[in-house]
Amino acid sequence: MSADIVSPSLELLRVTDLHAFYGESHILHGMDFRVNRGELVTLLGRNGSGRTTTLKAILGLTSRRTGSVMLNGRETIGRPTHKIVQLGIGYCPEERGIFASLSAEENLMLLPAVGSGGLSMDELYAMFPNLKERRKSPGSRLSGGEQQMLAMARILRVGAKLLLLDEITEGLAPVIVQALGRTVATLKERGFTVVLVEQNFRFAARLADRHYVVEHGRIVDMIEKDQLEASMTKLQGYLGV
Repeated sequence: MSADIVSPSLELLRVTDLHAFYGESHILHGMDFRVNRGELVTLLGRNGSGRTTTLKAILGLTSRRTGSVMLNGRETIGRPTHKIVQLGIGYCPEERGIFASLSAEENLMLLPAVGSGGLSMDELYAMFPNLKERRKSPGSRLSGGEQQMLAMARILRVGAKLLLLDEITEGLAPVIVQALGRTVATLKERGFTVVLVEQNFRFAARLADRHYVVEHGRIVDMIEKDQLEASMTKLQGYLGV
């Protein structure tokens, strides 16, 4: 089956001609991409290319957006963010959003369920043993790696099937990055669908089925996993590495 001819039943997310604005600033200029059920795709690009804005626009977190964002066959343009999230999206923002005065476990329990099949507390603590050890610690006392694990665990508990992960390895030690890589691989094996914005290309390359390259608020290329080795020179040109 070609990359462009896909049964609608396989698609979980389809973004078409998506434009997004912050006030008068026009950031996305017609984003077009799809994500199939159980896939992990990356949005690659230089800083400022529009990757994080794409995740926020999917959720309706920009001041204005036009175009189409179909989630599981439902159009979300025009829906408020809380209604979009209820369709089964979990968002892990770069800033993590941990409440400093709440314990790790209180942070973990904070979000309401958006669907069935969320991971149990036992499953989450097995996946993130550090969080079990630190479950009574306030968010302000957690390390950067523990905060990132908590931010990911929090969206896994609520039953989301589509995970939007934004720069989850940013500023973390290599051993934590490796642990997060194993976690994301496990989530993919369990059938989660993931859109990953990631500056660490080595981390992303091992995990992704497909890579979308973003420049100036639009997709300029798509590289399948089996094309990656042959496309490295071209990709390095896009990313400036």
